[in-house]
Amino acid sequence: MFPTKSRTDVSAGRFDWLTVAFLLGAVLLCYYLVPLLALVLSQPPGVIIQRLTRPTVVSAATTSLTASITSAAIASVFGLPLAYWLARTDGRVKTVVTAVVVLPLVLPPIVSGMVLLTVVGPNTFIGGLAAANGLQLTRSVAGIVLAQTFVASPFVVITAKAAFESVDRSLEYASQSLGKSRLTTFRRVTLPLAWPGILAGITLAFARAIGEFGATIMLAYYPRTMPVQIWVSFTTLGLENAFPVAVILVGIAVATLIVLNVLGTNPLE
Repeated sequence: MFPTKSRTDVSAGRFDWLTVAFLLGAVLLCYYLVPLLALVLSQPPGVIIQRLTRPTVVSAATTSLTASITSAAIASVFGLPLAYWLARTDGRVKTVVTAVVVLPLVLPPIVSGMVLLTVVGPNTFIGGLAAANGLQLTRSVAGIVLAQTFVASPFVVITAKAAFESVDRSLEYASQSLGKSRLTTFRRVTLPLAWPGILAGITLAFARAIGEFGATIMLAYYPRTMPVQIWVSFTTLGLENAFPVAVILVGIAVATLIVLNVLGTNPLE
């Protein structure tokens, strides 16, 4: 009889594609991690801390945090009702509305800024009316908030929509069968169950808002946010002077990942 190869021998003669996949993926992981480590380690900690106290850095950080918190709050106030409506609605209208919500995510940020300028710019009806009443919608914190809300609010809507859809609707039906109104059911049943996903969406919106550059610089070069300050420092003083603010943004990005990990929610899944 001819000798036969065992299954182990056959497997040993084949490529381990799982290992190959990991090695190929590891190249991309290194491409992610090495630049971040280079950024953090390129300057002595003492130098970075000293530069963090500069008035321009403190001002940019304060402006970014204030505007981003405001943007995330606005996105939550208006985005959560829209997300709930989308989660409980079917039909062609839902598809159209969802497409409109996602549109700011696929628009280039510079184009988003241009779109907003055609509505709230100083020469538009809305912009002129606001200016006449003492509110500048460009070159102001209001302009920053408008830009950030436009690009970041879809994260709240899309993530919260998925969270609401994950709630078992039979629980809502049971609550309503006991005489509870839709609003009471939403507050006591749906919202608590969907809250981890909602909080994940708000966190993502905040992180996206605080890192926004393209739309922000179109609407409000002043006061400067951290991304704008990075660009100004890099173009006028060189890469080294842009490091402190960049380190702050990296820290915020890491904190965002920690929050999402604690919540046990991955909005991309």
